[in-house]
Amino acid sequence: MKNKPIVITTGDLDSIFYEIFFKSTKKKIKSPLILICCKSEFSKQLKIFRIKKKFRLIKLNYFKKLRLDNNKFNILDLNIDHLKKNMPLNAFKKIYIKKSFDMAFKIIRFKYSNKFINGPVNKSKFLDKKFPGITEYISFNFKVKKTGMLIYNKNFSVCPVTTHLPLKDVVRSINRKIIKEKIKLVDDFYKKYLKLKPRIAVTGLNPHCESISKFNEDEKIIKPSIEIMKKRNINVKGPFPADTIFNSKNRKLFDAVIGMYHDQVLAPIKALYEFDAINITMGLPFLRATPDHGPNKQMAGKNISSPTSLIRALEFLDKQ
Repeated sequence: MKNKPIVITTGDLDSIFYEIFFKSTKKKIKSPLILICCKSEFSKQLKIFRIKKKFRLIKLNYFKKLRLDNNKFNILDLNIDHLKKNMPLNAFKKIYIKKSFDMAFKIIRFKYSNKFINGPVNKSKFLDKKFPGITEYISFNFKVKKTGMLIYNKNFSVCPVTTHLPLKDVVRSINRKIIKEKIKLVDDFYKKYLKLKPRIAVTGLNPHCESISKFNEDEKIIKPSIEIMKKRNINVKGPFPADTIFNSKNRKLFDAVIGMYHDQVLAPIKALYEFDAINITMGLPFLRATPDHGPNKQMAGKNISSPTSLIRALEFLDKQ
């Protein structure tokens, strides 16, 4: 897998992607990079950010004959500029993102690459109700049902059992099957890619793992799931109260925390590491690591955005 190309899509056209991309590519990455975009937009961005490094166009049909390197930007042109004239701008932006994903998926299916980064995407402007997030969109396109989100830092990671769900829908989505699935995904990922048997903690659903209701999910669903996975030789413990599992002492005891819903685990890890973390999709037949932040449209073009998360994504994929 080492030194295979890393395929990158830009995400939203009006995001901070180009700024953080140009900043991040100043770092030395051994793996060749392939950027999927519109040539005209890329040329414009080179001028905006005063980048002197040249680019060259590559064609999908000739990939096997190319010797890619990072002395120049390797650009795969979507060739859809003509569509701008015939549709509203927002509709074009949506097609741009879809075509970018389609091209990246094609490269991966050709087995030319198994490393993928997508730039930040505003999910509400791109996805329909069928997909809660980009993780689910990618999983659907590769017909993979068992996937999971891992927000990864080299020192500590988190995985939400449910992802982009309204809080009112979380309880009905929690069951033993999905909890066991996420525990196994985290364990398998760490063993395969990090060569480490992880120490996994699982949070409870209710405050302090207690409930005034007759049915306590922590006792009836979460705890039995953990006990089953322990018997499968997985180093997992819990359930732990979410309000204390992230203190400094506990973070030294575990490599990853699995929480029951999105903000239960993403809020603390982003407070702890800010942009020094990446979003990895576990369970795919390839590696997808992407910046752990959104398009940040308000900061686009201001040249003050941090490239740290994209740099970490590139570094992680480069080592695989």
